[in-house]
Amino acid sequence: MKSFKLVHQLLNLVEEFEDENDGKELCLTDFSGFLINHLAQSNSVTASDVRFGKNEDDSQQLAFQIDNSIGRLFIYMSRYAKSYIKKTLDGTALQSPEDFTCLAILLTHDSLSKSDLINRNIQEKTSGTEVIRRLLQAGLVSQFDDENDKRSKRVSITEQGKQLLYRVFDDMNDVGKMVAGNLSFSEKLNLQYLLQKLDNFHYKLHEDKAILEKDDIRFHAKML
Repeated sequence: MKSFKLVHQLLNLVEEFEDENDGKELCLTDFSGFLINHLAQSNSVTASDVRFGKNEDDSQQLAFQIDNSIGRLFIYMSRYAKSYIKKTLDGTALQSPEDFTCLAILLTHDSLSKSDLINRNIQEKTSGTEVIRRLLQAGLVSQFDDENDKRSKRVSITEQGKQLLYRVFDDMNDVGKMVAGNLSFSEKLNLQYLLQKLDNFHYKLHEDKAILEKDDIRFHAKML
């Protein structure tokens, strides 16, 4: 029985729950509340990862601490999404997911300064500049002087860029469905709410340039 360990853990928890309630007859709703509270008091959760082997139990315990698990799963999901997007963009003038998101951001603005566009696309200056260079070379965006800042350049999407983007949108809908996977509609709503909450938190740090080095991460982590 593959789930024997889980059943054993549940039986132990049920026994602990009964002891707390002096033998009172209990229901699933009560036990659910107890279980959530039990997990909330621990920084780690019992989980599994098909990528991990059986060695270094202490390291695996560290990896499965709740915050580490969330971070690891975000990395996995990012890689899945990028893989799907790159396959979808194959055969177009867009070479990366960043090319697509950069063009999509420009679609909703008359124009943006290069630095503002790079910032909104959540990129480093070097990689963001390279994305804009590719889009300019492909004729998908145009560049012109900023009237208010002669040192700055602004970019806007071209008609060719709009046409390409609208062709790609249909395929990107399929990517969105793949990324959301087998979640129910209510699970998708809950996930969207949680991801938006996280994005609001991280985008504020990004806009404020609050994370410039490792010590900044440690400082903000201690504030949470």
